[in-house]
Amino acid sequence: MKIHSISTCRQLLSLILVLCTVSWARAQDRIVRRDSTVIEARVLLITPDEVQYKRFSNPDGPTYVLPLAAVHRIVYPNGDCDLFPAAASGTMESLAASRSAGEAVPMQNESPASGDAGVTTQYDAAGKVQPAAASPRTVRAYAVGDYYDGEGVRGVVCAVSDDGLHGLILSLEEATLAWNACPKSELQSVGASDTKDGRANMEAVARCIASGRASWEDFPAFAWCRARGEGWYLPAIDELLALCANYNGGTRVKNDREARNRFNEALRDHGGRRMDRLVFYFSSTEADGRAAYCSHTSLTPPYVSSIPKSDRFLVRAVHRF
Repeated sequence: MKIHSISTCRQLLSLILVLCTVSWARAQDRIVRRDSTVIEARVLLITPDEVQYKRFSNPDGPTYVLPLAAVHRIVYPNGDCDLFPAAASGTMESLAASRSAGEAVPMQNESPASGDAGVTTQYDAAGKVQPAAASPRTVRAYAVGDYYDGEGVRGVVCAVSDDGLHGLILSLEEATLAWNACPKSELQSVGASDTKDGRANMEAVARCIASGRASWEDFPAFAWCRARGEGWYLPAIDELLALCANYNGGTRVKNDREARNRFNEALRDHGGRRMDRLVFYFSSTEADGRAAYCSHTSLTPPYVSSIPKSDRFLVRAVHRF
């Protein structure tokens, strides 16, 4: 009888452990970004500007910050869902007021919260979300041509705000791919018409795919950028033009070989591929149903052309910081 009781206790303990494990596995919050990528997390704080969270796979790790403008919805373990309205698209001129579209650097001097039961969103008496107190951060000002390496994002800075705290990072790698490889006539135009923010065009492609009319394989250039990781996207034509001008020292009026060499040396020194002045790069902006805009890094105009989406041209991804 005693042996039977011990066996029964062990079975009960095993059952309790299984139930706890299942409960923990289902306890993560799901942050769904506007580019359709999903982050499994434990949301700590929601303010009018950002979402602070810890990665579900590393609950004792650093706290991450994601701009609220990049969040479409947050789904909680009990099935509740917070939806966030779309904000106006950012431009290169407003980068100083915009944070990264991907994960920001971990907050400095932040120790893991003990006994955190989940969401700690702060509300006022009217139910409005209140901003959290500012946390100390370590920041660095960047210039075009600097190497960037933070939180898994590696590349060369290709555009910056006036204070150098925000801008665009260019991928070290490049690929030769088609914009749209889908032969279906109904997919010739997908609404990727934004000229200033390639993230909006990435979202247009993601909506087309979510509708079931296509897959990421039908959009090789976008799929390649997406495969770089969270926050990477194919630049819009204005972003590409700014990138190409900055590659030449900020202007295409004079030949600034020193600026180009600095840029290419940063790429080469960190395992990347140098850029070529005699080739075209795809943007994410559609010219019409059959063509997309592209640009080159040369000094010779025209700087904007349109080429068939089915043609294979060079692609570079960008990431905001």
